[in-house]
Amino acid sequence: MASQHPHYLGHRERLRERFLRVGFAGFADHEVVELLLILAIPRRDVKGPAKELLRRFGNLRGVLDAPVDELRETRGIGEVAPVALRIIREVASLYLQQKGEGSQPMSSPGVLHDFWRVRLGGLRNEVFEVAYLGTGACLLRDGIERLAQGTIDRAAVYPRRVMEAALYRGAAALVFAHNHPNGDVRPSVQDKVITKALILAAMTLNIEVIDHLIVCSNEVFSFRSEGLL
Repeated sequence: MASQHPHYLGHRERLRERFLRVGFAGFADHEVVELLLILAIPRRDVKGPAKELLRRFGNLRGVLDAPVDELRETRGIGEVAPVALRIIREVASLYLQQKGEGSQPMSSPGVLHDFWRVRLGGLRNEVFEVAYLGTGACLLRDGIERLAQGTIDRAAVYPRRVMEAALYRGAAALVFAHNHPNGDVRPSVQDKVITKALILAAMTLNIEVIDHLIVCSNEVFSFRSEGLL
């Protein structure tokens, strides 16, 4: 008697066929997560783990932003899938960066907010980044630099080094962004001091500072919109 195929194999195939036909249109959230898990878990039913991830982390963004060690605590996920999910998230971030290089102006508040929220909003440690922009406020090739990670202070974000890099790249404008993992995007006194120092350094070289953004997973603070820049 021929052995029966596990029931989930047909379900996996139907999910893949639907995706190829219509993308994610009409997909439930857990079905999207299932498709991602299928890439890393080839021989198990992943519907249960997908639903458990959503229950624990809230939505797809929460799943992709979750630390690897917390993902591994979810029953049925294993060791490989959490790394695969982190790779998927970082690939999406890199895709947005490269998509913007030389094509999409980075001066629009909406574009800036979405871009930096994807890059930094879900991180659990504080980082400070700068975007080097060319004419037309378009992102230069490899135009994102991480200036500091961990406790951010003026010594870590050294204005002279930033401006030297801007001149070397031929940047006409800059955008600064960092995250507040605690979810409070209000700028600290130190944030304001760093921003003022960077603006003054840029002014001496006739380089425009378009904005400094503070982001968390659901909110963005703009120095420009708040009249602090």
